[in-house]
Amino acid sequence: MNSSNSEFFKSNILGHPSGLFVLFFTEMWERFSYYGMRALLVMFFTASLMDEGWGWPREHAFAIFGTYTALVYLSTMLGGYFADKIIGYRWAVVVGAILMTLGHGSMALETQFFTYTGLTLLVFGSGFFKPNMTSIISEMYQDKPEKKDGAYTIFYMGVNAGAFLGIGLCGYLGETVGWSIGFGLAGIFMAFGTLQFWLAQNIFGNVGKVPEKLKKEDKAKNNIEVKEGRSVWFSPIQLVTILIIIAASLIWIINDPVSIISEGAYDVFNFTLFGMQGGNFVIVSCVIIFLILTIYRLSKYAKMVREKLIAVWFFALLTIFFWAIFEQAPGSLTIFARDYTDRVLTGSSGLIFKIINSAVFLVSLGVITWVLFKLFAQTFKKYALSNVILGASFVIVWGITIWMLYNEFQKESTEVPASWFGILNSLFIITFAPLFSKWWESPKYNPNANMKFGIGMGLLALGMAFVAFGAMGIDPGAETASVSMIWLIMVYLFHTLGELCISPIGLSYVSKLVPAKMIAFMYGIWYLAIAIGNKLAHKFGENIDKIAEENGISYFFWILTFVALGMGIISVLATPFIKKLMHGVK
Repeated sequence: MNSSNSEFFKSNILGHPSGLFVLFFTEMWERFSYYGMRALLVMFFTASLMDEGWGWPREHAFAIFGTYTALVYLSTMLGGYFADKIIGYRWAVVVGAILMTLGHGSMALETQFFTYTGLTLLVFGSGFFKPNMTSIISEMYQDKPEKKDGAYTIFYMGVNAGAFLGIGLCGYLGETVGWSIGFGLAGIFMAFGTLQFWLAQNIFGNVGKVPEKLKKEDKAKNNIEVKEGRSVWFSPIQLVTILIIIAASLIWIINDPVSIISEGAYDVFNFTLFGMQGGNFVIVSCVIIFLILTIYRLSKYAKMVREKLIAVWFFALLTIFFWAIFEQAPGSLTIFARDYTDRVLTGSSGLIFKIINSAVFLVSLGVITWVLFKLFAQTFKKYALSNVILGASFVIVWGITIWMLYNEFQKESTEVPASWFGILNSLFIITFAPLFSKWWESPKYNPNANMKFGIGMGLLALGMAFVAFGAMGIDPGAETASVSMIWLIMVYLFHTLGELCISPIGLSYVSKLVPAKMIAFMYGIWYLAIAIGNKLAHKFGENIDKIAEENGISYFFWILTFVALGMGIISVLATPFIKKLMHGVK
């Protein structure tokens, strides 16, 4: 494997293997489809019937959206297991991509049956796709650990390039032309990404193929669950306990939106136990049992492995709170943009916006196209068909982008789409990711893990403080307002800078701290933390109307500000303890 890995760096772009950029564009189209659909979902659910939406109250939309995003990340544990044990990373990516293509196609039909079917396919598709893309990178760089942070940051640029284009184009088409057009476009580019990856897969050598059965001596060598000569694999009781926890948690997650949307008519937890509502009792019990089992399992690992895994769990805890606040973007922040922000621009301000918006799209798409030509120069001879398909997809994107910008210039006034603010996160990622990549590679100025998470949470708090301050003039109970757009722009700027300190770096630390044979599984655990964060984000969002009615919407955002600030302080204060647990990993 080592010699195979060294071959990757013979053909490189910007100091990284060409294979990384195949993954870059594959992930870009997957993120295009995911974020393009996600930008529309809450607005589609809450849009009036006159606007061809479903006319749902916000609480209902947040409930189903939170469950969907949580299941997207929970399903990665299933996908990680199948990849590790049965089909390998590559096949898992392909299976996931096909399921997501079918899911987006179903969403375009807009009926309740096909919408729910589409969301289900997207959940399982993401489960197979998400953890295994990052697992391929981990294997590619196993002999180049010093370049991992930079590699994951570049990969994260691909994530956000796709998100930028998906939100911008699918959001625009969905809001101005028709919801089904926005949903359908997402599926088209997911199909392009699937074909491009499949036809270029040989660039990865042996990485990600169907796993071979380990020889007896190799199994003993790689058994990271051995302590004092005793095997400590999962016992039948532990496995049954895990299955019960999984089943009960899944029932709770699915039951939550069902009970809210049906207003209690369908609720499997319609009971009270020990003074607690049934659903709350079940989920709290699952968390407690899971923590007890985790502590027991950690005690059975070798000391160094155990301590490194404890460090991962600490960072996972911070990650839960980060995403619970950061993921207000597609929910409460999008609603704030639609209902409380002045988005109509006329005269010179409208013209300035059109020029800036055009420059943003054309320059960003130009930079990504430049990377595309770099990839062509390295891989076209061996993978011509993959490159042709990738090139054709870019021709279509350029065509839609130019049409959209031309169409806006024909209007006298401009109403900025509510989904437009979502592209700011991706735009700032594309802008600042190279700077952060260089920062992380600096031997002198690269901060430790806890400081990165502390800085990230602090920036998250600062961003939320901007919108909290901007909303202070909105009276309690107000359903509309005309707050300046500058507050939302500042939110997305500082949240993006915080994201760059936490999200790609978290993935990198998992790959550094976790033993090789547990990589995909532990990525699944990491995505479990993100799933919890996503569900919490939209549980918070479900209460925004109640809080806004009583104390004003600004109060809601101030609460999130101080939670983020508190977690950042905890991360910094825990530095000496966590540093010791990491055993020199930087």
